[in-house]
Amino acid sequence: MARRYDSNPFDEEEDEVNPFADQSARGRGPTQSNYGGGAFYMTNPGSVPPANSKLTPLPPEPADYDRGSTVDIPLDSAQDLKMKEKELKAKEAELKKREQELKRREDAIARAGIVIEDKNWPPFFPIIHHDIPNEIPIHLQKLQYVAFTTFLGLAVCLLWNFVAVTTAWIKGEGPTIWFLAIIYLISGVPGAYVLWYRPLYRAMRTDSALKFGWFFLSYIFHIGFCVLAAVAPPIIFKGKSLAGILPAIDLLGDQAMVGIFYLIGFALFAVESMMSIWVIQQVYMYFRGSGKAAEMKREAARSTMMSAL
Repeated sequence: MARRYDSNPFDEEEDEVNPFADQSARGRGPTQSNYGGGAFYMTNPGSVPPANSKLTPLPPEPADYDRGSTVDIPLDSAQDLKMKEKELKAKEAELKKREQELKRREDAIARAGIVIEDKNWPPFFPIIHHDIPNEIPIHLQKLQYVAFTTFLGLAVCLLWNFVAVTTAWIKGEGPTIWFLAIIYLISGVPGAYVLWYRPLYRAMRTDSALKFGWFFLSYIFHIGFCVLAAVAPPIIFKGKSLAGILPAIDLLGDQAMVGIFYLIGFALFAVESMMSIWVIQQVYMYFRGSGKAAEMKREAARSTMMSAL
């Protein structure tokens, strides 16, 4: 009976192998292959370095390798920085000087009672200053709006008068009335604004008795013109230069279309006349009720005395 630790008699004789010996130092038999077996196909497995060997690490990638090359920006020298600082200080001093000058002028204008009016109407092409909600007292805003309506109404009346007179001229009434209609249009609208609407606007804003007096004087002429235009007698105006009731009656028999145009002009001038009469009544009631009439008399007496002296 063989002992427990006896070798197998059927195994081939083989050298005793130390598992802790270096694989590279151990010799190979003549029949040993250079390829490792097993599931992985490896060439020369004995050349694999051990796990505790030290390998040289790869160089690290740059942090901005995907951002392209950097751009070198030259820095200004100390002398250039000082020059720029001096220029900025000079500009700042100039701006402060301009601000002080502008403030001084604004203070002088405010002390003199002059109001700077920015043009804001009409919104698409500002040519005049007009801001009733912010500048006119709330109890006078309705009256000011109606007065502004009469100003716009006069512009509409004169524009329609030009259209009606142009129609009559085409139908053979002569070029004289057409030129007179143009004169009424280009002089009537700016004249109305300068002579009576702007004085009323400023009188409502500043409560000036003198401006109220100028408004009354100019607005009376405005009402007289509207009444005459609605009637359009041939004695005062040349022929049919105004679309009133008398030319309309005259033209309805021969030229019905031109007569209808003149009737529409008569209606516009009539409505304008009635609205203007209402406006002057309301302004006069406010003028008397606020004591401006007595103030205007005192100012007139004072100015007369000063001129006499």
